[in-house]
Amino acid sequence: MLVSILHRVSGNGLAFAGLGVFLWWLGALASGPEAYATFGKHASSWYGLVVLVGISWTFFNHAASGIRHFFLDIGAGFELQRNALWSVLTPVIGIVLTAAFWAALLLLR
Repeated sequence: MLVSILHRVSGNGLAFAGLGVFLWWLGALASGPEAYATFGKHASSWYGLVVLVGISWTFFNHAASGIRHFFLDIGAGFELQRNALWSVLTPVIGIVLTAAFWAALLLLR
């Protein structure tokens, strides 16, 4: 049940926060260097990084959960032990992928 709730929450997070940040970035990019510098200042602040990490977690969690649901929809993974295993692994995969993504971003800086 928790994985299903997280799937819905992460989808809504992507729809609202992710779209909002994307549109702000796109608008700042189109508006010129001053607007983009303002966006960059907020995005690189502590609260901006919290939002960006949260959005990336919602993306990876939603993707992992979506793949799990895809396999369930085609009839695979309904066995109790396998379903329980993937219910636990899905949020863990989202966290690991988020950590790897940000480690790569910060190391390539």
